Amino acid sequence: MMCGACVSRVKSVLSADERVESAVVNMLTETAAVKLKPEALLEGEMSGSIAESLAKRLSECGFEAKERVSGSGVAENVKKWKDMAKKKEALIVKSRNRVLFAWTLVALCCGSHASHILHSLGIHVGHGSFLEVLHSSYVKGGLALAALLGPGRDLLVDGLMAFKKGSPNMNSLVGFGSVAAFIISAISLLNPELEWDASFFEEPVMLLGFVLLGRSLEEKARIRASSDMNELLSLMSTQSRLVISSSDSNNLMETVLCSDAICTDVPTDDVRVGDTVLVLPGETIPVDGRVLAGRSVVDESMLTGESLPVFKEEGLKVSAGTINWDGPLRIEALSTGSNSTISRIIRMVEDAQGNEAPIQRLADSIAGPFVYSVMTISAVTFAFWYFIGSHVFPDVLLNDIAGPDGDPLLLSLKLSVDVLVVSCPCALGLATPTAILVGTSLGAKQGLLIRGGDVLERLASINYVALDKTGTLTEGKPTVSAVASISYKESEILQMAAAVEKTALHPIARAIVNKAESLKLTIPVTRGQLTEPGFGTLAEVDGSLVAVGSLDWKGMSSSSYSKTVVYVGREGEGIIGAIAISDGLRHDAESTVIRLQQNGIKTVLLSGDREEAVATIANRVGIGSEYINASLTPRQKSKAISSLQAAGHRVAMVGDGINDAPSLALADVGIAIQNEAQENAASDVASIVLLGNRLSQVVDALDLSRATMAKVYQNLSWAIAYNVFAIPIAAGSTASPLRFCHDSFALRWTDGFEFDICCHQLIASTAP
Repeated sequence: MMCGACVSRVKSVLSADERVESAVVNMLTETAAVKLKPEALLEGEMSGSIAESLAKRLSECGFEAKERVSGSGVAENVKKWKDMAKKKEALIVKSRNRVLFAWTLVALCCGSHASHILHSLGIHVGHGSFLEVLHSSYVKGGLALAALLGPGRDLLVDGLMAFKKGSPNMNSLVGFGSVAAFIISAISLLNPELEWDASFFEEPVMLLGFVLLGRSLEEKARIRASSDMNELLSLMSTQSRLVISSSDSNNLMETVLCSDAICTDVPTDDVRVGDTVLVLPGETIPVDGRVLAGRSVVDESMLTGESLPVFKEEGLKVSAGTINWDGPLRIEALSTGSNSTISRIIRMVEDAQGNEAPIQRLADSIAGPFVYSVMTISAVTFAFWYFIGSHVFPDVLLNDIAGPDGDPLLLSLKLSVDVLVVSCPCALGLATPTAILVGTSLGAKQGLLIRGGDVLERLASINYVALDKTGTLTEGKPTVSAVASISYKESEILQMAAAVEKTALHPIARAIVNKAESLKLTIPVTRGQLTEPGFGTLAEVDGSLVAVGSLDWKGMSSSSYSKTVVYVGREGEGIIGAIAISDGLRHDAESTVIRLQQNGIKTVLLSGDREEAVATIANRVGIGSEYINASLTPRQKSKAISSLQAAGHRVAMVGDGINDAPSLALADVGIAIQNEAQENAASDVASIVLLGNRLSQVVDALDLSRATMAKVYQNLSWAIAYNVFAIPIAAGSTASPLRFCHDSFALRWTDGFEFDICCHQLIASTAP
């Protein structure tokens, strides 16, 4: 599928089947979700055979399709999205080449008027034979033919096919205007005895140049906006270390890597429920499962939003896509491949993206009737002036457009073609997308990556904003917030703790080491380091054993519930100090919530973190307790979004992690914060990405969307008014404007001026 017209035709083909109740087509994921009528299944026909027949019908209509296999595996998902990325790259190259070709022809076409422009400016200089050649009707005809068969070919074929299938689109309008103008000029050129003007050869070149430029800009924005989910898929480990055999089945730490265990790397899709896999420190867990042996801490932030790692030991469950930090784990697979947690999240994201937007572009919805109306007006115009008008108003034959002999046929043909030309998409089809594209460009300058015009439409009507906690209201980066000791300096406590934790990978250890390095402290060399996952780390520092960890395996929270405390102990002295680790509140979190509330937008906090931590953050930013939801899984977050939507609210979700991906995709508008410190999986599935990593940009995006949509409706109203005004004039309804409207050069550039006016009006109203 290349454009919105393709989506419309695919949907119409599917909906035409008597077994189909409804169909939703998504261009970004290149999928179609079909809901079958109950009676179709009651008749005994399998859904698989129906899907196969629908895919065959689409292929016959020019859209190669195949049934999507339920529960696609990891490798298949990765391959599918890589193939889509290649197609998008090829489409960008093809679109750029078309525009370059089209505007080369436009430049040559404009060159034919250079001598007239120079003379009109009082500049009488020799302009050489080249411009004389360009002024030749045969050369203009060649340029027009090149435009129609070259860069405009796909556009014209698409418009013709859409018209034949009874669903004309904007390409149909371009095709009728361009081809009709070419035919009129060709007839006049090949029949010089008619003494007709062949200047309409320039019309196809001009129209196609402007239309293809607009389409190229729109395609580029759409491709950038498409969700390839590469980062999301990067969490799916395609390879697993399968444990073949082991003589010892006990769960002691020493037996996790027992000498007689035989392991082999296999595709994750080949792992079955009940198989055992081995995951080493720093690796991604490939399957959902239960720990059989080993102890470690696991980073589950991409699933739960919890910034602190979670302790795992025998009997506890782990999820695919999470990262094992400290020790090796032997895991029994409970669900694999397409049934794993991360695979279900991907399907939820794809399904949510397949939901049809509630607000459709007005221009597309009226394109079909508009084409038929214009064709009817064109035919009526021809009939009126040829059979009636030229007799009732004989003076009109004295106009230049009727030729030197005042030919009624030439007059009628030109007026009927003018109706088609004036009603081209430069007036109706480009007014709305041009304004939206300028709006998205302005957003990009403000650090807002807006994925398409429909996003701006939905964002402008938002009345609820759901916020994640970790990484959204907070920084999402654990840091040392305080160091306490009675007998040692703070720097000494940090030096010893950093020495012990220097080789550890989990976020708390990195926070301690980073703090020591930022203070330029000398970190001592350690000996005999031992890590006890979930408890802490022990090492010899300057001849004494130093331990860094929690008082028990659960850790200890400070009274504010927003900090985690780790303790430093020394051999012979006991606990000598404590270090508080916290995830700091964003500097603009409170002001952003206040600005949203001042704009009449309610805020709700959805988090996978513990209730105490969520309540503390909500209180600091000014979110009421009735709008707090804590300890939520990704599925529960999605249900919370659905509940708000079911109550009639328009919801925007703001998040930063993969655990937010389903709710980001399900919300009317998903807004992802691009965290500078790490790759952000949420940005690949969100409607808007905040590239500046500032929460205040949420309000900036809302303001921009409202200003842009106000200009969109203004431009669309202006474009419709233009057609209402210009079509009657083009049809010859008045005598005075008739002379201007049918001046070939002025008419040819009318739509181009509209394009510029739309852009400049939007820039003036939304520029920062």
